[in-house]
Amino acid sequence: MAVQAVIFDMGGVLLRSESESGRRKWEQRLGLAEGELAAIVFNSPVSQKATVGLATDEDVWAHVASRLGLDDETLRQLRRDFWSGDRADAELAGFLRSLRPRYKTAILSNAWPGARKALTERWGLADAVDEMIISAEEGVAKPDPAIYHIALQRLGVRPAEAVFVDDMAANVEAARALGMYAVQFRTREQTIADVRHILGGDAP
Repeated sequence: MAVQAVIFDMGGVLLRSESESGRRKWEQRLGLAEGELAAIVFNSPVSQKATVGLATDEDVWAHVASRLGLDDETLRQLRRDFWSGDRADAELAGFLRSLRPRYKTAILSNAWPGARKALTERWGLADAVDEMIISAEEGVAKPDPAIYHIALQRLGVRPAEAVFVDDMAANVEAARALGMYAVQFRTREQTIADVRHILGGDAP
């Protein structure tokens, strides 16, 4: 069965933290261990609720402010620095764009409610894909099979007709278990090579 669609994860693949210096600065200032700030932001119950649309981005940051005892201005500065090292991978996004219209393309992301706006307005990635499937909008997150089925349905393809790329092993294995081709992102070059290998002679 020929591949008809290519689906990419967002965070850790198309968007990556190229520098942790902003986060390290605040960890030192607040007396936190290395990596603890990201854990507070991403691993709290509020963040988990936001990932399935049961809380807002602002709810997450209000929790962070409460947890760390920050006033509004300090929180604003922390938020700015927290994301300051994030970069869109223009070459990888360009590869995804180049697959159209031969292949249908999508972003499938575990993300908070503000993700679609950020992908469109800040990162300019909306035009790289036919569909954006955001966990907060669907009420379900990877690796739950339901969100993969949503993506496949939106693209109008069967599992064996889709390639899925993610940096998290659990998400890759979940896709593979459904019968999708799956690639674990490690580097840009490896990912492009692996996807091209699956697509064969039709890959740009």
